[in-house]
Amino acid sequence: MKNIVLIGFMGTGKTSTGRLLANRLGRAFVDLDSKIEEEEGRTIPEIFKSEGEPYFRAREKDMVKRMAARRGSVISTGGGTIKDAANVAELKRNGCIVCLAASVDAVLERTAHAGSRPVLDREDKGDRRRAVEALMEERRALYEVADYTVDTSDLSPLQVADDIIAYLKREGVFRA
Repeated sequence: MKNIVLIGFMGTGKTSTGRLLANRLGRAFVDLDSKIEEEEGRTIPEIFKSEGEPYFRAREKDMVKRMAARRGSVISTGGGTIKDAANVAELKRNGCIVCLAASVDAVLERTAHAGSRPVLDREDKGDRRRAVEALMEERRALYEVADYTVDTSDLSPLQVADDIIAYLKREGVFRA
């Protein structure tokens, strides 16, 4: 049974939608960032601050490899997970990739709490809008690896989960 892999920019609803989707489908839910935090015994911002992004990305790559080997899970990735082509290959091997997208305004609203998004928090400290726009543009082509994309800007996580389930049924990815 294929994994369902949620990718997308920070604040698009990968974790909240992933939990609901896993629950609705009776599958295990894996949040890659949470698993890394659990194993490291510290938060992502703490890892970034003390070890730097390269260290975090190496831990992320290891976690992707381990979790992508599972079957029948719903996997929520970090916003930058797909920057690494090897991560994408691992996730695609046994997964249907669904991209969650959102408008700049929705992302700004959902990520308003500074200190919880290390990549965003260090960018253009005075202008989060410009930072979000720049990062979204930088990653736009990366999200094209998705088998399906849902704009979550005006949808609740439950509506997004229902949309994904309808897609999976329609495409015959599995019987839900």
